[in-house]
Amino acid sequence: MKKKVILDRAAFFAALRKDNSGVFSRRLSKAQVQGIEALLDSADRHAVYDMDHVAHILAEVYHETGTYMLGIKETVMPSHTDKRPSDATVKARLEKAWKAGNLPWVTTPYWRDGGFGRGPIQLTHWSNYEKVGAALGLNLRQDPDLALDPKVGADIVVVGLSKGLFTGKKLSDYEFPRDLKAISKWHPRRMVNGVDGTDDEIARYHGSFYQALMAGGYKVVDDLIAATSITASKITADKLRFDDLAVGTVTSGVLKSADGRMSVDLGANQILIDAVTPKSKWGSLIKLVLKLLGVRYV
Repeated sequence: MKKKVILDRAAFFAALRKDNSGVFSRRLSKAQVQGIEALLDSADRHAVYDMDHVAHILAEVYHETGTYMLGIKETVMPSHTDKRPSDATVKARLEKAWKAGNLPWVTTPYWRDGGFGRGPIQLTHWSNYEKVGAALGLNLRQDPDLALDPKVGADIVVVGLSKGLFTGKKLSDYEFPRDLKAISKWHPRRMVNGVDGTDDEIARYHGSFYQALMAGGYKVVDDLIAATSITASKITADKLRFDDLAVGTVTSGVLKSADGRMSVDLGANQILIDAVTPKSKWGSLIKLVLKLLGVRYV
């Protein structure tokens, strides 16, 4: 059965703005709100419902973007006001750092042909752009700046962490909150990076976002409306026919009757239910179902 996330986002954001939240220092910029909402929407879209998983997604992006919460380009620091410098600027910064010996792990300058990092969790090297792009059905090699789009960037993070596309480790490999105190080898931070000394920070951020989700009343319930969806146009009973009546289209409207028929008037979308009078047993059943779908009868 399809699930539905219940979250009072106003209460959630209010919790993040508190003095003792542990994140954001009481203020949230428009970009930070946009990034957080994109991640929440993506988690819902990709059925990542576990509250610890959602909290960890937010924690990793909080760290990786320097609290910005939207996609950035490699070399961008928290102090930089320009979060998306030109490609030429990024390449020049990386080239300078490499020649100065500050990137000892780099053997081949991957940035020279444009395969530098982009995104809320940065993709580097074209092979990773291609792998993650394939998982999302996007050509990120052809258009790497898509990783900076709020929706696409959020999907990169959510799908990447849930499927282990960054390092091979995925959210379901860990038991939360226990593994937030694990030794480095077994810490959830390994989903994004090798041992980099940030395990304790990530654990704190995770806790902060988890508490904010709790303050917002986060819970996942069965979507009963979706379960009531009537989509079979071939269903027939005493000449009753539903013409593609689906929850996706019938969310509000007016149910009208005329000439022994009933119809849902949704402006351009009018769905006829043939051969049923409003007073028949089938008509009563339909009225009940449509009432559950938010359609009123007149």
